[in-house]
Amino acid sequence: MAHAQWLLELVLILLLAGTLFHAMRLERALGVLKRDRAVLEELVAGFNESTRQAESGIDRLRSAADGAGRQIGRQIEQAQLLRDELDFLADRSDKLAQRLESAIRSARMVPDSQNFSALTPPQAAPEPPAPDAKGAAPFVRLEPRLDPALGPASQPPGNDDASADLGRLRSQAERDLLRALRGGR
Repeated sequence: MAHAQWLLELVLILLLAGTLFHAMRLERALGVLKRDRAVLEELVAGFNESTRQAESGIDRLRSAADGAGRQIGRQIEQAQLLRDELDFLADRSDKLAQRLESAIRSARMVPDSQNFSALTPPQAAPEPPAPDAKGAAPFVRLEPRLDPALGPASQPPGNDDASADLGRLRSQAERDLLRALRGGR
């Protein structure tokens, strides 16, 4: 029996040595796990910080996009106002071109090229329109201006008061056109 007891103690020592060896391996693995846990906690903290920064960036981006949208809206409104003004000016210029063309036609139909009494003086400008609902400024018609540097040469020939009044009412463009017509004949 002493032999069996020794054998049993030897088996127990071997088992204790094996347990001790496995305990040391387990302790090393736990140490690595603790280090990895600390690294994992740092990674999670960094991820949380990155998530907060991304949310903050999204909020800033959203507010910047809203501001840009409002600015683009204002620019679109201004562009529409300018388009309306340009449409008005184009319509007015078409009307003026038609009047000028009819004046040229009537001047060509007059048998005596020196008789300019067939041309009608420019009509008075209509009242400027009131500001629209958007608050756009009304257009202002510019009156034809006389060029004092041209002097009496800008007046059509003739001594009657009607032709003198007509000469004063002509704009510079009309006088230039008449001068060009006289020079072409």
